[in-house]
Amino acid sequence: MSGLALLATSSPLLGAVLAVTAPAPDPVIAPPPQVMPIVWNLAEVQDLPPPPPPSGQEDAPEPDETPDADRPLEEIVVEGTYGPPAIDPVERLNEISYDAAVVVDRLIVEPIAYAYRDVLPQPIRDGLGNVVRNFGEPGNALNFLLQGKVGKALGVLGRIAINSTIGIGGLIDVAAKPGIGIPYRRNGFANTMGYYGIGPGPYLYVPITGPTTVRDQIGVTLDQALLPVLIGSPFNRPAYGLFYFAVNSLDSRLRDDKELAAIKASDDPYVARRNSYLARRRREIAALRGDPPPEPYVIPGSIPLPAQPAPAMPEGLKRGPGAGDEGR
Repeated sequence: MSGLALLATSSPLLGAVLAVTAPAPDPVIAPPPQVMPIVWNLAEVQDLPPPPPPSGQEDAPEPDETPDADRPLEEIVVEGTYGPPAIDPVERLNEISYDAAVVVDRLIVEPIAYAYRDVLPQPIRDGLGNVVRNFGEPGNALNFLLQGKVGKALGVLGRIAINSTIGIGGLIDVAAKPGIGIPYRRNGFANTMGYYGIGPGPYLYVPITGPTTVRDQIGVTLDQALLPVLIGSPFNRPAYGLFYFAVNSLDSRLRDDKELAAIKASDDPYVARRNSYLARRRREIAALRGDPPPEPYVIPGSIPLPAQPAPAMPEGLKRGPGAGDEGR
C-alpha cells in the first residue's frame, strides 16, 4: 500500500519530498593556487657578461673595472687655523689701536705733515732731518761695533766728526757728498738683537709709535735713552725730546706717504700695514747679516714698490751667528 501511495503522489509534491529527505551533497572545494618559487642570486647576475652596446656605440670606452678598494681617494681637504696668527697674538687689540691711529692721522698728522712739506723749503727740511740723524749717529756706531763691523763703526764716527764741525752741527751732510762718500747707515739695538738671532716677538701696533714688535720696541727705547743716559744735558731735556720726535715723525710720514695711501686702498688695511712692516724688517735684518734678502711684500691691489737695494757688505766682515730673522 505504501508503494501505491508513493506512485499516486503528484510529481511536484514528490520532488519536494525527495529534496528534503535526500542527503546534502559535499561542498566543492577549489584547489589552492600554485605558487611558483622565485630564486634570485646576485652572484649569478654579476657573472653574466655585460650587455652588448647599443648600435653606433661599439667604440665606447670600457667601464672602469678597478675595485673600489684600489681606487685612489678623491677627497678635498681644507686646512686652516682659528684665531689670530702666531706673530700677532693680540690682533684684535692691535686692530683697534690701528683704526684709532688712522683717524688721528687723517685729522691731525697728515695735514701737519703736508703743511710742513709745503711751507718749509726742502733745504730747511733736509737740514732739520740731518740734525736729527746726527743725534742718532752715536747709537749707529755703537751697534755696528757690537755686531763686529769695525769698519762701519769707524765710518760712522768719521761722519759724526765731519758733520758736527764742517756740517754745522749736522745741518749739512758733508760726509755723504762726493769726495768723502761716507753714506748714512741707520742701525740700532733692535738690529743688533736680530743680528744675533733674537726673534722679533709678537707684533704690536702702539699709539704714536705705530707698527713695531716686542724686540723693536725694546730696541727703540734703548736707542732713545742712549744720549740722555750717557751725556745728559741737553739731551735729557723735554725740548730735545719734542724736537727729535716732531722732526723724525714728520719726515717718516712724508717718506711713507705713497705706501700708506696704497695700504688704505687695500682690501684689509690693517693686515697690509702689518705685513708690509714685518717684511721690511726681515729684509733689513737679512741685509745686515749678509743673508739673501726675502722677497719684498707687495700690497694687494697696488703697484709693487721698488725694492730698496741692500747695503753692500765689505769683504772680510763676518756674518752674524744663527739663522736669519724670523717674522716681523
